[in-house]
Amino acid sequence: MNVQNAVALVTGANRGLGLAFAEALLERGASKVYAAVRDPGSVHMPGVVPVRLDVTSAADITAAVPACPDVTLLINNAGILRQDGARLLDDGSLEALRAEFETNVVGPLELSRAFAPVLARQGGGAIVNVLSALSWVNFPGAASYSVSKAAAWSLTNGLRGELRAQHTQVLAVHVGYIDTDMASAVQGPKVAPAEVVRQTLNGLEAGQDEVLADEVSRQVKQGLSGRPTVPQ
Repeated sequence: MNVQNAVALVTGANRGLGLAFAEALLERGASKVYAAVRDPGSVHMPGVVPVRLDVTSAADITAAVPACPDVTLLINNAGILRQDGARLLDDGSLEALRAEFETNVVGPLELSRAFAPVLARQGGGAIVNVLSALSWVNFPGAASYSVSKAAAWSLTNGLRGELRAQHTQVLAVHVGYIDTDMASAVQGPKVAPAEVVRQTLNGLEAGQDEVLADEVSRQVKQGLSGRPTVPQ
């Protein structure tokens, strides 16, 4: 898919990675960028079209379709981590899991269902789902979040198969820690949002199904084919 002249809808586009997507899309010649956020007043970037969209609201998603009838690229970027540092068996983990699933899994599915016919009318277009290296591993620091991202990876693979007939490209983006508010408390290497976006848009234009945007995601993915270790 060519980014130049694309019409993109980016969720969570008022800050962090979503803002970096909006900026890069305009720089690469996208003809229009819809900045989809819960509060359109939080969008201060010139050149984008603010759209009220809470990805957990079916009503907002339904209203977004006629408001954005020319979309050729859907970027499911919005995501939450509700209980940083919590374990699956900790108090509150079920509530965190339900909230994370609504935003990280159900939201992208509902948006993809709503905009698939729009993309089909434009010749196919593309969907980008922002996932994580935690799609493949789970550790106590982000246990329920990891579960939601694993489900989002499976969702992405399923959408790719179902939308192939209408020529819609579905791209999964995996990355470790990004230098955004979500990872502000993390001590360790982080990749700049602009670099994740650069690799994502390059992968999109190259027709790829998957982008591993940093060394962490590449190492984790490679480790999936290794022999599991057995505690002694």
